Amino acid sequence: MSLFVATWVKFFFLYAPFFVVSMFLSLTRGEDEPSRRKVANRALVAALIISVVLMFFGSPLFDILGITLDSFRIGSGILLFLSAISLVRDGVRTHATGMPNENRDDIAVVPLAIPTIIGPATIGAILVYGAEMKGWDMLIGLLGMLAALGCLAIILHLSSAFERLLGRTGLNILSKITGLILAAMAAQIVLAGVRSFMESL
Repeated sequence: MSLFVATWVKFFFLYAPFFVVSMFLSLTRGEDEPSRRKVANRALVAALIISVVLMFFGSPLFDILGITLDSFRIGSGILLFLSAISLVRDGVRTHATGMPNENRDDIAVVPLAIPTIIGPATIGAILVYGAEMKGWDMLIGLLGMLAALGCLAIILHLSSAFERLLGRTGLNILSKITGLILAAMAAQIVLAGVRSFMESL
């Protein structure tokens, strides 16, 4: 149960839900609620598929590329830390390049699912968590990830209510708090990589 809760919380903040809500509201400005729900559902399905693939294929990918888990921990931790800094400082993630006024065929996949929900830093962190989990831990971790996506789904479907309740300023404040938590997670990933590397010498 503790692993489930820990994974749930990690993935919840990794997906930066309040920043995603801000982007979602901007990208769907002027659309009615049924259209917004369809966009949210497509984005969540795309994010789910990508997350599951990354969870299960992290270790084989490291083996193919000849990358150690420790080196990837350090690299992905640094990238996640940079993403966290951008959230705290500017209220945007460094990998979220989609703009509300861009003309796109399906904003649900690009830029909402990729790279707003699943960006380079998120990809790196999911690969690390997936490679660390073995056996039943993988199943529990997958359930925690699904729970986090479920929370993100609820938040997206209630985005209009959140906007009315908190306003843009409130959402930006929550995004910055998320950035602080992501920075701590990034530091933990880097320290774990460095510690494991030093122990292997």
